[in-house]
Amino acid sequence: MGFEQLQSLDNWLDWEESWLAPYAMRSRASRGRRYPEPAHPYRTPYQRDRERIVHSSAFRRMTGKTQVLVASVNDHHRTRLTHTLEVTQVARTVARRLRLNEDLTEAIALAHDIGHPPFGHAGEQILNECLRGMGGFNHNLYGLRRVDELEERYPEFPGLNLTAEIREAFVCHGRQNDGPDAAEFSDLGRPLLEAQVVDLVDSIVYNTHDIDDALGLGFISLEELSEIELWNEAAEVVRSQYGLLNATAFRTAVIRELLSRQVTDVLQETSLRLQAERIRTLEDVRHARVPLVGMSPRMEARKQALEQFLHDRVYRHHRVLRMTANGKRILGALFAEYVRCPELLPDRHFWRWAGADAVAGPRRSPILPRRKLVPEIERVVGDYLAGMTDRYAQQEHRRLFYPTIDL
Repeated sequence: MGFEQLQSLDNWLDWEESWLAPYAMRSRASRGRRYPEPAHPYRTPYQRDRERIVHSSAFRRMTGKTQVLVASVNDHHRTRLTHTLEVTQVARTVARRLRLNEDLTEAIALAHDIGHPPFGHAGEQILNECLRGMGGFNHNLYGLRRVDELEERYPEFPGLNLTAEIREAFVCHGRQNDGPDAAEFSDLGRPLLEAQVVDLVDSIVYNTHDIDDALGLGFISLEELSEIELWNEAAEVVRSQYGLLNATAFRTAVIRELLSRQVTDVLQETSLRLQAERIRTLEDVRHARVPLVGMSPRMEARKQALEQFLHDRVYRHHRVLRMTANGKRILGALFAEYVRCPELLPDRHFWRWAGADAVAGPRRSPILPRRKLVPEIERVVGDYLAGMTDRYAQQEHRRLFYPTIDL
């Protein structure tokens, strides 16, 4: 099909019909958007979703959010954004080889971490504690609320108005489909294959690259990794192929081989499962007895051993624990102070709590009605903090607790 022919949306959709596997998600089968929109003349719904995500403020802010290590350590290790881009690249490769919908896979991958707060999992833990009385905090459900309500880019509707398939993936990724935010997705069955691909690839990528970053920062050594079977297998391939390498080149080559071995295993195992379960249609995917995208038992055991090593030697490293503790202190103090004094919030967040009445008149007018307001101040503050970057949270903490005359 030539370039001119592909300019038409119908031709793109016809191309999906001719190329995609029968169990892949097609644009024509989408459950649509919350707010109906006319079709774009040459972009599919998932292509539009992908671009809406990339242009969102939440996506941009991921460049300043911790993956595992606080972003101020150095400029070389992963941030939430670079991790997301790496997941997207690998997920697209897997989707292409399985003949799944690449555009849908890419959009899910680009959005999958958009709800993470600052300071990595430490940020999520402290926000979950602060919001325990209101159902806690889950970064996947916050990501869904972010794209459904909190992003402000279009005058026609709140949020990004993404397709149901992208929104469903937030719930699937978090495996938390019993709350009110996830109710509309509770009876759909198993996730789409495109969502399953992103979920597994995310795990593979962050395990592999956390090893790379930990080595680069000196948290662990090559000698310590020799007790990990998956690492030894990849290292042996590198030695047999390249011979003697310096430490940096060796590390880079082994990391690449680690990733390649796991992705190859996923492609092989997933193909076997699709055949064994006789998956022929999208409905077969929804009603499958077992997850369809996965690793062989042998590779899964090696991956779990690698994850245990990371937990013991990296995530529990004293330098990581110090950063974790400091991140929790910062967010916990900010939460308490903003809840105590909502007037300290920026206007947009203050008005979200105070209601439309506050917009019409003076912000702190004593005649402002103080009715019971929804959302509660705790949820508004939690959403504000979750959207911060690491650096901005630290700056706000200094402004509030180490004040100067600067605004």
